[in-house]
Amino acid sequence: MNLKFNFILITVLFSQVLSAQRQMEYLKRGIIAIPAESGIFVSWRLLGSEPQNTQFDLYRVENNKSKKLNEKILLNETNFLDKTADKAKNYTYFVKSNTPDKTLDMDSARYVASQKPYFSIPLKTPAGYTPNDISVADLDGDGAYEIILHQTGQSRDNSQKGFTDPPVIQAYKLNGDLLWEINLGKNIREGAHYTQFLVYDLDQDGKAEIVMKTADGTKDSRGKYIGDPKKDWRNENGFILSGPEYMTVFDGQTGEEINTVDYVVPRFPNNLNPSPEQLTETWGDAKGNRVDRFLGAVGYLDGKHPSVIMSRGYYTRTAMAAWDYKNKKLSLRWLFDTESSEENKKFRGQGNHNLSIADVDNDGKDEIIFGAMTIDDNGTVLNSTGYGHGDALHVGDLDPSHPGLEIFDIQERFDDAGAHFRDGATGKVLWKLPSLIYSKQGKFQGPGRGLSLNIDPRHEGSECWAAGAGVKGLYDAKGNKISDKNPACNMGVYWDGDFLSEILDGTVVSKWDWKKENTNIIFDAKDFQCESNNGTKKNPSLVADLFGDWREELIYRTSDNQELRIFSSTLPTHHRLYTLMHNPQYRLSIVWQNVGYNQPPHTDYYLDESVSKIPNPNIITVKTKN
Repeated sequence: MNLKFNFILITVLFSQVLSAQRQMEYLKRGIIAIPAESGIFVSWRLLGSEPQNTQFDLYRVENNKSKKLNEKILLNETNFLDKTADKAKNYTYFVKSNTPDKTLDMDSARYVASQKPYFSIPLKTPAGYTPNDISVADLDGDGAYEIILHQTGQSRDNSQKGFTDPPVIQAYKLNGDLLWEINLGKNIREGAHYTQFLVYDLDQDGKAEIVMKTADGTKDSRGKYIGDPKKDWRNENGFILSGPEYMTVFDGQTGEEINTVDYVVPRFPNNLNPSPEQLTETWGDAKGNRVDRFLGAVGYLDGKHPSVIMSRGYYTRTAMAAWDYKNKKLSLRWLFDTESSEENKKFRGQGNHNLSIADVDNDGKDEIIFGAMTIDDNGTVLNSTGYGHGDALHVGDLDPSHPGLEIFDIQERFDDAGAHFRDGATGKVLWKLPSLIYSKQGKFQGPGRGLSLNIDPRHEGSECWAAGAGVKGLYDAKGNKISDKNPACNMGVYWDGDFLSEILDGTVVSKWDWKKENTNIIFDAKDFQCESNNGTKKNPSLVADLFGDWREELIYRTSDNQELRIFSSTLPTHHRLYTLMHNPQYRLSIVWQNVGYNQPPHTDYYLDESVSKIPNPNIITVKTKN
């Protein structure tokens, strides 16, 4: 294992020398203090831009007097359980490190007497709306994250007739201050497949922007309308199949419109308002079930600067565009369309209800993993299995013994590939699992969900499993069946402090017991009056490494829809790892997590108990200019 890890380390370092440095968010320590069973648990960030052997001392402040809590310098962890604290008192905690940038340590964590075991964000939820998916970014350049929340009213799936409420997007500080609200208007339909929002620092000035598909009647935070607010392009069934479409960049700090351009991912070539016959010919129906399936992401397509990716369609035709954002303007980088050539038509119908962004060919530039098809950084098809549409997708170093990144994907309708595991760079299928016949007509129905997480230390790599269509059991990274049973097939989270993933399903975090082949619940947000989102999808509003040490936080809405609650693990760990948000692939996973059917984020490195050190990412961080 040591020889193998040395090889991986050399390979990563060599590739970093060849590739450009990516500019990523400048973050401070993000120190937090939470009541634990036997004291107050304090944790903070190690940054991807600083040495992993950075030294820390932790201080507690009471009555304006500071006390160092650790006897020895903290070299192996970025957390501390303060067993001497009185949880009925008020404290402030801070760390000192040997980092040259002393501003990183200016964060402090305030513990308030009888504090709850979560962080609360009171909401201004519009009447009849429900808090739904979330993204995070540093909107004001202060080195801490803000919350960007999608509030949903009446929504509809693409297959359902009926009118929806206008989608509402809000931004909050972590202390609950409402920064702004954007109303996308009646000409943007509400639903998981319509309303995608992307939040990232697109122009690399230290403050994030938000970009969304907009239409006539979209209203920014200052009350300014985009297009004609009097227009109503909804047909008698509530579908929006005609009228102009736009894409808008909004200021992340204020919610004001900055730049609006035409949404060039077209309904129909050179035809803004296609007839039902034209829609059916191109997309397969005229009801909006295929033409209005949208996905979005952010990727470093040149290896150095972020670009916006927006797509339309995945059951039949697929169109995808990449935009760059510079000097407050969007410019088209490329447009891919399966209808643009006979060659491209071969790649119709290959998209999922989700996508991923990763550098699968190790050239320092990101690719778009679009279900069974991967689009290269230049907007051409890198590879495709031809297996077609699926509901779940996972990309990472899932098999460390195999060079590069791997992809675990599931398909809805394919006989011998209900789930498959493939090489990221070439698309070569390494192994696959069949789905079962489900009807008298001899049709095949693939699984509805699939998951790939490292949950069993006895087998190198991530374990893979799926739900439905007869794809049963747990498989190792080589496709060998290692159990007839499998845990819930939804999402994952790093929670208990080891380098194995936990299982996240709805509000429940559980641990896979590989000896007894069952799961043990270690946390349930329902105990704190919280609910998951999106019906049977049962996902939190967000799972991401928001603050504290490298482990992930969970954000849920409360049952009354008036509050968000952020949960962070209080289990001590002696593992040290730089914040996951400074791993480029993981950070971009947080951007697309809210898109379509939510999927868990993955890093571009392999992590388990046998790995002693992860190389720092090839990134730079720059403070905001103002």
